[in-house]
Amino acid sequence: MARTGIEAALNDLLFHHDLTVQEAADRHFTPEYRQRTDGQWADRAGFLDHITHLRTLVAGGHVQVHEELHDGSKYADRHTAHITKKDGSTVRTEVYVFADLAPDGRFSRIEETTLLLQGTDADRNIGSAR
Repeated sequence: MARTGIEAALNDLLFHHDLTVQEAADRHFTPEYRQRTDGQWADRAGFLDHITHLRTLVAGGHVQVHEELHDGSKYADRHTAHITKKDGSTVRTEVYVFADLAPDGRFSRIEETTLLLQGTDADRNIGSAR
């Protein structure tokens, strides 16, 4: 399998509804995957709950990668998620990611910090909402 990146992973998880959440996660994340977003840890099940919830809110969008670095099994990027919600409102969040990749190229761990650029106070936790 080729090594994954944030843009491909988020596109499959949030915007490609022809894939189930489980299919998208299996494509980009290992079974033991865990994630820390703004200081809060989630295991893979918690992460999938988060993505399932986001799919009920998100109508469309795209990911803009500003910088992306691979060094062996280490990965880092800075990206902006541009999201249009089903209610018509928009959210822009800048995200800083540090991650580990498994030998098969999927993410095994991500630690990220988010910065809301556009949206309401209720959108501040969109990176970890469930």
